[in-house]
Amino acid sequence: MTDPHDAERRGPDSPVARALVRSPLSDGEWQRLHPLTPLLRGGLFLLVIIGVIVANLRERLFELFLPAVTDLPPGVLPPDPVDFILANNLILIAGGGALAVLVVLLVIFRLSWRFHTFRVSDDDVEVRSGVLFRTHRRAPLDRVQGVNLTRPMVARLLGLAKLEVVGAGLDSNVKLEYLSAKAAETVRGDILRLASGRRLSERGVAAAPAGSAVQQAADAVAAGIQGIVDGEDFSDAEPESIVRIPFGRLVASRVLSGSTLMLVALIVAIIVAASLSTLWLLFTIVPAFLAFGAYYVRSIARGLRYSIAPTSDGVRLTFGLFTTISEVVPPGRVHAIEVHQPLLWRPFGWWSISVNRLTGRGSTDSTTDPFAAVLPIGTRDDIERVLHILAPALPLEEWSFVFRDGILGPVDDDPYVVTPRRVRLLRPLSWRRNGVVVTEDALFLRRGWLRRTLAIVPLARLQSIGLHQGPLARATRTATLAAHVIAGTVRTSVGALDRDAALTLFGETSRATVAAAAGDRSHRWAG
Repeated sequence: MTDPHDAERRGPDSPVARALVRSPLSDGEWQRLHPLTPLLRGGLFLLVIIGVIVANLRERLFELFLPAVTDLPPGVLPPDPVDFILANNLILIAGGGALAVLVVLLVIFRLSWRFHTFRVSDDDVEVRSGVLFRTHRRAPLDRVQGVNLTRPMVARLLGLAKLEVVGAGLDSNVKLEYLSAKAAETVRGDILRLASGRRLSERGVAAAPAGSAVQQAADAVAAGIQGIVDGEDFSDAEPESIVRIPFGRLVASRVLSGSTLMLVALIVAIIVAASLSTLWLLFTIVPAFLAFGAYYVRSIARGLRYSIAPTSDGVRLTFGLFTTISEVVPPGRVHAIEVHQPLLWRPFGWWSISVNRLTGRGSTDSTTDPFAAVLPIGTRDDIERVLHILAPALPLEEWSFVFRDGILGPVDDDPYVVTPRRVRLLRPLSWRRNGVVVTEDALFLRRGWLRRTLAIVPLARLQSIGLHQGPLARATRTATLAAHVIAGTVRTSVGALDRDAALTLFGETSRATVAAAAGDRSHRWAG
């Protein structure tokens, strides 16, 4: 479906027509989503209808499938709608009403599909939707922070997937839901190539999809079922992961967590309450255990099928057993990195990595970023491999600040500026680990004794640097150094630093940030 004004504006020799795109859906023209899209997007409404039907026919369903359970005298079970229809000879009316509802739903789904279109051009990814109330969303390619590919269980069975183009502002994401799994993977690659600044001269070789909408839907379902049987998530081969998380380590890491300590405390409270005959506490036992059980199952399932690998378009991260989520984070889109180690993991030498990045979600979205924890659990070798692909621009001579001096430090010749001995009571356990060091490329912030953490802030991504002093800090001549980056799980501030040393760090960081930003070209990684 082509907009004539767009054709006039671009012309036959536009960059879109000449760029090498692997999918015909990325040719710069308006395209429609997969024909099964309305079924998945309206799935909740259909589930509600099915639930109402089952609730009204539960006795008849039990009698049909479990006759031994419902072997009761007549008149014991209440009448259901089927009995009423048969007794009043309303079969034709009921059948006609059901058929009319089905036709209306099909018409609504068809209109929704026809009016929901998208376009991938040289400059934007655009989506238009709505029948009565039209909406038009646009994601500029030079502001793309990543491209997510999500495959819920039902979508996997149907051979479908949804794309989410992550923008650089609040509520700026653009979603393409749903496409066939193969088309979604190829379109994602096209978007990343266009966003990279790469303009290739050859024409695409793919042909337009053939067949009717019914045929496309049938092919997608068959491919999805075959993919489930074969154990494949994507039609294209994924790059090999640089980290493998054994199942036993994943389970142990979730058991050795703060949630387990809370669970133990809850069990102790229940035992004490039971000994005191506190009956009201019994009403909280089942919901609490169900909540903990759901947390463990969800967190373990999320860590299964985990992979992380470098690609030509960025870092590719995939996880999830039931709902498989995959994202490619282009270079330069990671604003802060944190390596942390809880106390219970220390005997095993396990660590975890989290990042701050733009998510493009709305301000009312309170859910956590699923890609914040880029490595749920890993050994030192795993941590080093992941850090090398997340911070590839970090020079070799600066890596000593990461493990030797940062994660495992302090050492005797500690280069970090730490809390002065005179105010060690402000950080009684961690005053020697509490420190900051700045280089030409990054700011390193080290904290914690019970929970060791090291935050790495690339200076090219740093938005500003700040110094803070409260009444106690002014009295003790100390200050807090804060690096201002995209909000997220990574904490980018260190307090209880000597005031004069903090002022020196402030000046050095300011000068190094200006130089790093001036020479940064990571936003056009293939241009």
